[in-house]
Amino acid sequence: MSQLRDVQPMADQAFDALKAALQQGVLREGQFLSMPQLIEIIEFPIASVREAVKLASSEGLLVTLPKRGVQVMEARPDIIRECLDFRMVLDQEGARRRIASGDFSGLEMLRIQHQDMLDSALNAGAGDSPLMVIELEVSLHDYLAAGLGNSHLEKDYAANRLRIAVIQNTRPFLQARIVTAMEEHLAIMGAMEARDSEAAAAAIRYHYDQTLQWWGVAPDQAASNRPASST
Repeated sequence: MSQLRDVQPMADQAFDALKAALQQGVLREGQFLSMPQLIEIIEFPIASVREAVKLASSEGLLVTLPKRGVQVMEARPDIIRECLDFRMVLDQEGARRRIASGDFSGLEMLRIQHQDMLDSALNAGAGDSPLMVIELEVSLHDYLAAGLGNSHLEKDYAANRLRIAVIQNTRPFLQARIVTAMEEHLAIMGAMEARDSEAAAAAIRYHYDQTLQWWGVAPDQAASNRPASST
């Protein structure tokens, strides 16, 4: 038991290091790695790395290849669609719950930050870093996830957010997409501030469709035709 207690925290640390490598693009979409290569990258002992791989595999971040190593999740159209659909559904519910509770703490600051980013993107000479853009893009989705008020849903949301990060690392944001993404986010926030659940859900669904289009993926008609959440 003492050995297990010694190993488990190290495994958690290895998993955190593995997630950081995925989020930062050190490990790329579809990349094949042997276990020795992965150990060298995240710099943890083999036992801890194996446990981290098991956790990452359970969350769809890696695929274990017996006697070969691992493969980072691929950004195939079906995977992109499912990850974004998952986010859309929980975003809609998070917005509905925030509107129902009237909890908009932090929303005004998000709106200001998005407007500043939009103004910057419209000024071609501004040039914000890709990392800043992604962090701001994720911030609204995290805000909606926090509105769920359910630790189990938030945990699943966080795992999906990391899958989306792996996808996002395959293609940089272009100026035109920064503009439209900020506009879509501002529309979501505007609907929330107006306490209009149906409009917020519709704006989130529109953002989903536009993001799929950005990735060149046809929308899932079942998702696109899903009724908006009601108050």
